[in-house]
Amino acid sequence: MGDRILDAMGRRIAAILDKRSPGYEPTTPSDPNALRAALRPGDILLVEGDTRISAVIKYLTQSTWSHAAMYVGPIEGLCEPDGEPHVLVEAYLGEGVISAPLSKYREFHTRVCRPVGLTEADQQQACRFMIERIGLDYDLKNILDMLRFLVPLPIPVRWRRRMIAFGSGDPTRAICSTLIAQAFEKVRYPILPKIERCAREGEQRVKGQAARREILHIRHHSLYAPRDFDISPYFAIVKPTIQRGFNYKKLQWGDVAADGASAAPNDAPSLSSVA
Repeated sequence: MGDRILDAMGRRIAAILDKRSPGYEPTTPSDPNALRAALRPGDILLVEGDTRISAVIKYLTQSTWSHAAMYVGPIEGLCEPDGEPHVLVEAYLGEGVISAPLSKYREFHTRVCRPVGLTEADQQQACRFMIERIGLDYDLKNILDMLRFLVPLPIPVRWRRRMIAFGSGDPTRAICSTLIAQAFEKVRYPILPKIERCAREGEQRVKGQAARREILHIRHHSLYAPRDFDISPYFAIVKPTIQRGFNYKKLQWGDVAADGASAAPNDAPSLSSVA
């Protein structure tokens, strides 16, 4: 009974947190065609959300990014009414683990993070892990903790990471970054592992310092946030516009007429279109 009450309360709060933040102004979104052409299975799509919960996550992580989804390629049998295939898998507040079309984030500021050197077999395994979890619930058990973050109070930076590591630990529930971290954990691909430096056994000291080696430890998946894929040394940042072929000489500026003549001197330069 207690769990059902908490779950019901969590869903009501989730509905409040998922409402759009008043006054939010998105930054420049990616060109949809360029984004579609650039993505590969296993890529992580970071999203600058526009909801209240997005503002909370961005504050706690001191980051632009509040949500993460994995691009897995077209999922068989899942598409929009107009035929657009579902290519993303994400744990979405209030909905659980769902699939989605790329057009869902057409109007949002996004970033593509690509795991470097991921083998094709591990890529397929990570994507399969995500797809198999479609339908799981979103972890709402401790979402009541998020309610206090709606009141802007100063929180020491060192505490913020652990304050978003909420969740019941129930394997049938998930949150966005946790789900993706688990997928990479399955194939032993690092995101931001803890590193211990240990002296090699039998090695002599060099100039008074022991020779050392690094041992990677997988962090607990509940501690990951969307920004971690952005700052990870093992993920490359993919810029769709550049990958498609960028030539600044072909840009059409608002202060220059089509025939090359300059516009009025008081007009501020602005980019109007790309040829």
